[in-house]
Order: sequence, then C-alpha cells, then structure tokens
Amino acid sequence: MFRRAFWFTAGAAAGVWATTKVNRQLKKLTPESLAAQAADKAVEAGHRLKDFALDVKAGMSQREHELNDALGLHQDPDRPDNVTALPGPRRLRALQNDKTTHEIRSAGSYNRNEDH
Repeated sequence: MFRRAFWFTAGAAAGVWATTKVNRQLKKLTPESLAAQAADKAVEAGHRLKDFALDVKAGMSQREHELNDALGLHQDPDRPDNVTALPGPRRLRALQNDKTTHEIRSAGSYNRNEDH
C-alpha cells in the first residue's frame, strides 16, 4: 500500500513539474514574448555598438595626440577649434621656400611644357 502511494505521489510530482516546464517554454514562444526578447537583444546590441564607437573615438584621439607629439605639432589655444599649427621654424622655412620658388620662376621664362 505504501509502495503504491509513494509511486502515485512521485508520478503526480513529476507530472506537475513537467507541466510547469512546458508551460514556461510555451510562454517564452508567444509572439509578445519573442518581440520583447528581440527588442532586448536590439537594445543590448545598440549599447555594445555605442561602447565600441566610444572606444574607437578614444583610441583615435589618443593616437592623434601621439602623432602630434611625434611630429612636433602642438595645439594653439588662440586658434579656433584648436586647429593644429606647424611650429614656428617649419612655418618660416615653408614661407622662405615659397618665396625662392616664385623668384626663380619670375627670373627666367616659364615654359608650361616642362612640368609634364
């Protein structure tokens, strides 16, 4: 008698457990639940993409700073939007080279065909 009662109770418990598991899975597969899961995944993907973009932007600015230091370019706070400027000696050298080029060209006759 106890044996039958034990197995009856064990069977009933297994049936209740299986029924609740199946009902949970069925609720997960309803259209509303699937839409909510898809929206959650989309929001999560958006956050990951935003974090990636911020990491790329931070890396770009760090690399730009490293390159500016390596090339000797410094930020000039007087210029609008912090546009980078060439240091003084290089700028003067560039202006001097430009003047000498114009003087050489104006001194002699200029032939356009020599450029090709």
